[in-house]
Amino acid sequence: MQATTKRNIMQAWLDAIVRMSSTRANYWLEVALDVGLGAILLAAGWQRSNGPGIALAAVATGLFAFSFIEYFFHRWMFHTRIPLFAQGHDKHHREPLGYDSLPFFLPAAILLGLTGLLVLVLPAGFTFLMAGAATFGYVAYGVSHFVIHHVRFKRPLLRRWAAAHHVHHYHPDSNFGVTSPLWDYLLGTRYVRQPRQPAA
Repeated sequence: MQATTKRNIMQAWLDAIVRMSSTRANYWLEVALDVGLGAILLAAGWQRSNGPGIALAAVATGLFAFSFIEYFFHRWMFHTRIPLFAQGHDKHHREPLGYDSLPFFLPAAILLGLTGLLVLVLPAGFTFLMAGAATFGYVAYGVSHFVIHHVRFKRPLLRRWAAAHHVHHYHPDSNFGVTSPLWDYLLGTRYVRQPRQPAA
């Protein structure tokens, strides 16, 4: 009886988090929290850095690493049968204008945990700058994804950038990068339009 009660409480708690994760407030609270965390990490890293060259290398490393993390999660986690990831992402494919996202506290908690592990093997200044840059990469990803689905661009370059993600919604085995096509090109998942066959 007691195990059933605990299971029901846990299920009710998880259901509440899932409902919260689909709200506009959760979406924008996550952006605000991550911007604040990224700024704190960058400031702490700058104070402990060993010069602008190393600081720039740390920021570039963080942004580059995040570009692969974005691709990795979108391709191999969101488009799998792992329920935690697949259900929310499937819902996004059905309702692209929704506010489905991770619970606002989860990305920051994961990032802080990873930062804590990295600081054990890398200099603190480098780690904080790299983690701060990765955090801003995540913010750029979230805001870019939102804008792609909610704004109609007039400039050709922006229209092509947004179109690459819209293509992913019709061809979900391609164009996993949202902020950058880099890994799609490198790993062969960039969508290539097939030439039309001539009418017989």
